[in-house]
Amino acid sequence: MGLLAQILYFTPLPVPAAGISYLFWAATLLLWRDIPRRNRLQAGALALLGGGLLLLSQLHYGATIDWARSLEGNVYVVAMLVGVSFLGLLGTRPPAAPRRRVTGRPGIAHTWLSVHLLGAILNLSTVFMVGDRLRARGELTTPQLLTLNRGLSSAALWSPFFASMGVVLTVAPGMSYGWILAFGLPLALFSGLLTCLELGRRFDLTQTPGHALTPTNLLMPGAMAALVLLFHYGLTPGLSIVSLITFLLPAVALASNLPRGPRWTARRTLDHARQRLPAMRGEISLFLCAGLFTQGLSAWVRAASGGDWVLFAHFGAREATLSYLAIIASAIAGLHPIIGVSTLASLLDLEGSRLTLLGFVALAAWGVGTAVGPLSGINLSLQGRYGTSGYAMMRHNLTYAALMSLLVVGIILTLDRLLPS
Repeated sequence: MGLLAQILYFTPLPVPAAGISYLFWAATLLLWRDIPRRNRLQAGALALLGGGLLLLSQLHYGATIDWARSLEGNVYVVAMLVGVSFLGLLGTRPPAAPRRRVTGRPGIAHTWLSVHLLGAILNLSTVFMVGDRLRARGELTTPQLLTLNRGLSSAALWSPFFASMGVVLTVAPGMSYGWILAFGLPLALFSGLLTCLELGRRFDLTQTPGHALTPTNLLMPGAMAALVLLFHYGLTPGLSIVSLITFLLPAVALASNLPRGPRWTARRTLDHARQRLPAMRGEISLFLCAGLFTQGLSAWVRAASGGDWVLFAHFGAREATLSYLAIIASAIAGLHPIIGVSTLASLLDLEGSRLTLLGFVALAAWGVGTAVGPLSGINLSLQGRYGTSGYAMMRHNLTYAALMSLLVVGIILTLDRLLPS
């Protein structure tokens, strides 16, 4: 119902924005007891802090709080995530079986590319699709797990279909995606190259199988990306990429099932609502609660300072670097990067090209932070599905994170010089 309300909101119909958030929060409350304890504690703490700061701002500082809209933070992102999940209705087959066995560094490269290119569209589900096929040949090894981890997390650096982009477009709405793509995509490719070289040096990959990349595997993600770009630049230029993904991907998924009849389509949609959507309770609760925390923190800072205080008076290379490193440190400590990104955005008042710099910092921190963070969604998923440890993944990724961060800082310095002041 939340997704339907969000789609109707894009039309001329009088759909209240607050009503959309109420539906998603209602879903979160209904599923609350089934959320994993660790996620529940983190999301609950964020919600309590956000609500407490809103209350403090009103009672102590006399701020005017729009309580009806206080739950709207990150609702656009949640709606997009729910919309993307409907791609599961396109088919249940895993990626096409490879015709030849690839091992060693070529195998790692093929696996990274498969997860990265598919994951740029399908997000976390790609890790399970590729990982399960690899596990059919035996339990996954550390190099394979690290490749799955880095292949997916690095897609956050540039993909317009990723949850990270949805969050960043919310906190930095004036960001120029062209600059992000120009630097984010090469940074993601460096991640793949670094993964192949580093894992080849640290591990014996002679007998480590990879997942061969085939053109068939790329047909669907490429078609979806082309469709979104067609609507964004041609048919509906007034809608953001997040908005387009929210309604286009479910529409395409449902349309692909209609040739088998309305009953078949209705049954598959109902199964999706009963099984896949409740399985998203952890990430949905985290995004919603982080949005509430951001609202509360922003209101408190404005109320306590009279609206005059910001974290940085000028957001340049030094400030951007410090912000990036702080978010990475918080990710290693166990916080999801969305918390650091949301907190940073709430303490800044930027416009123009500085929003693009903020956007790059947020995406880079997300891409590196989710790889190294022991409690990130990708590492918790690998732990639950394949039995690895999130903290083991963190230790193995520390060198990777350090080298990626060096390049990120270099790009921050370059962007600061190239972007207009």
